[in-house]
Amino acid sequence: MIAMRKILIPTDGSANSLTALEYGIYIARKAEASLIGLYVIDVNLIQGPMLTDISGSVGMPPYDGFFEAIETSLNEKADFSLKAFLERCNKSHTNVEVKKTIGKISQIIIEEAQSADLILMAKKGEHFHLKEGGLLGSVAEAVVRNSGKPVMITPENFLEIESMGLAYDGSEPAKKALKLSLELSEQNAWPLTAVVISSDTQKAVPLTNEIENAADALDADCAVIVLPGKEAEEIIKFIKEGAVELMVMGAFGHNRLRALLMGSTTSQVIKKSPIPVLLTR
Repeated sequence: MIAMRKILIPTDGSANSLTALEYGIYIARKAEASLIGLYVIDVNLIQGPMLTDISGSVGMPPYDGFFEAIETSLNEKADFSLKAFLERCNKSHTNVEVKKTIGKISQIIIEEAQSADLILMAKKGEHFHLKEGGLLGSVAEAVVRNSGKPVMITPENFLEIESMGLAYDGSEPAKKALKLSLELSEQNAWPLTAVVISSDTQKAVPLTNEIENAADALDADCAVIVLPGKEAEEIIKFIKEGAVELMVMGAFGHNRLRALLMGSTTSQVIKKSPIPVLLTR
């Protein structure tokens, strides 16, 4: 069974990251887990080239102490954010530790994740992907692809989890998602609805059997529904019907070229989902 002892929550002090913290506290209570609040000061913001470009673009060359002033400001923001994180955890009597470091954000999160069992990351704003690159955001995508840990992308608003959905396509990431979702369902008494997207009922049969066999092995409360149509559209429609409060899916199940050309199902679901999406790779 899955052991959920430590939950890593990268934070930047934004409203969305505070929602991620609410989910972290909620899950920590159920799993008797502790939280790790991580603030990464982006090394690119305190190194010369980027700041020189910024100052040059506004017609103001860097002055003596310019870079030190920027670093001081960033450290103050980090300390303020972590203080608020710590106070919220203490208020809810949640075990917590906080860390502040400087580096490449995705790399530091991946390194810190090695001592955690789950990563919670806030979904960014609607237009954030225009700067980050890709619908999911380059930091979150790098963490999902390379951390080796389940990653939950949290929405703007908190909602207690009472039931779960699973998107299943038979891929290796989906098989991991199936195992994880069944274990979470059993541990937390969250009924699970597995969704298979296929217009060919014959192709859906073996996928349905895989789900049912895995559920029977754990004696889990799991229903399977088969829907025709396009993956991302049907999953988003299912989510928005409001029957579940958490969606689990394998991340980036299709080939990289298709994802680059079309935008992966994973990214499209996360962008439009009003509930958390838990990803396995």
